[in-house]
Amino acid sequence: MPSPFPGMDPYLEGEMWQEFHETLAGAIRAQLLPLLTPKYVALLAKRYVLDRADIGIVGLPPERVIYPDVHVVAPPGTATRPLPSSTGVAVAEPAVELASPMIEEVPLLSIEIRDVAERRLVTLIEILSPVNKRGEGWREYVDRRTEVLQTKTHLLEIDLLRQGLRLPLLGQLPPAAYYVFLTRWQRRPWTQVWPLSLREPLPAVPVPLLPPDPDVPLDLQQAVTACFDLVGYERLLDYSAPPPPPPLSDEDTAWVADRVRAFRQPQTPAEGQTS
Repeated sequence: MPSPFPGMDPYLEGEMWQEFHETLAGAIRAQLLPLLTPKYVALLAKRYVLDRADIGIVGLPPERVIYPDVHVVAPPGTATRPLPSSTGVAVAEPAVELASPMIEEVPLLSIEIRDVAERRLVTLIEILSPVNKRGEGWREYVDRRTEVLQTKTHLLEIDLLRQGLRLPLLGQLPPAAYYVFLTRWQRRPWTQVWPLSLREPLPAVPVPLLPPDPDVPLDLQQAVTACFDLVGYERLLDYSAPPPPPPLSDEDTAWVADRVRAFRQPQTPAEGQTS
């Protein structure tokens, strides 16, 4: 059992998300390629969005920096001590060092379905990330999405994050933890919506191609399972802590705790077998 959960693992929505995002894009591409040949191909396309920690600033100068860790120097009230100085004046030590919000280039991978003959972009598959769902990053994504919707390109959007803003659609989304959105260019402005439960396996969804070619299926659960099989995220995620925010309902919190408890319980040998 690669994950305690039958569908999306909510613990992936934390510090492991960026790594998982890129691995998932590769798994989706690997699953689709045999279904697309020989007429189509699935290509990975990388772009960068500038983000500021906890603020979500986009459009600032293109410089790459990193987020420094919080570094505790000394607890409050620590006595001062003289530093090497010709005057001998005692200089106070700082109580703590805190990180300032810094700009970071966040890499985002999309999957582009193109026809081999003319290299036309037929279907764009986007896996939403936290940077797409907050502040200026959300506005940047909406602008990019609007441009795609003006073309004859199908758009498949996979939102496996409970946190952040949802897509700007008219009408009320069904309540769900996760969503898949499909906008076929022939059906615009209509968008098909798949609400995904935390407690159920992820579905297979259609990937449209050029008419008259039929859709090909994308099994999202198979893709997520392939990521666990490849990397072993169950060894890296801290299941002893609560899932990353936003908080779950009381019922889902209890369900998650039960799944984690069963996952961490050591397996006992079957009757008649020796360990």
